[in-house]
Amino acid sequence: MKKIVIATSNKHKVSEISVKIQPFFDEILSLADFPDIGEIVENGNTIKENSFKKSMASYNHAKIASVADDTILEVDALNGDPGLFTARYAGENASYDDNISKLLTKLKDVDDKFRTARFKTVITFVDGLNDFCVEGQIEGKILKERIGNKGFGYDPIFLSTEYNISLAEMDNSLKNRVSHRGIAIEKFINKIKSIQK
Repeated sequence: MKKIVIATSNKHKVSEISVKIQPFFDEILSLADFPDIGEIVENGNTIKENSFKKSMASYNHAKIASVADDTILEVDALNGDPGLFTARYAGENASYDDNISKLLTKLKDVDDKFRTARFKTVITFVDGLNDFCVEGQIEGKILKERIGNKGFGYDPIFLSTEYNISLAEMDNSLKNRVSHRGIAIEKFINKIKSIQK
């Protein structure tokens, strides 16, 4: 395949996805290359629906194969919140820091053993012929304070159960391998390989 559009303007997501899929495409674009596409409304009932809305809108606009991801954080003590509102937990134009602050406030009286959580990512691909989706998930706990200065989003307060460090303490190579998005991207690559054969 010659070209692909990563259906986001989030430079962190573009970086995490493009570094792994680069060998399979001649040119990787993002929504920043199509400023006239306008806002894609993510009003689906699941992250799969929202991810497909983005990849489909991108494909229909650019007429180029498109990939999108949607990610949620589920916190057990909050009955699965922030869930579909993960990116805008503290409001429509909230910063990463705003979202973290709200989550920490909500959990301030919750004991460590009850702070279990998971990240889930769905990646969808649309080219009008081989549309598909894959998923990745990582289990962890919500820390009581920010630790680490790498990554983005909720990374500083999400402790990986497997590695016992926050996602914000992981170097890029480890995070790209073991994170929810990393796992989903690996599955995406395997599907792309089978399509390209």
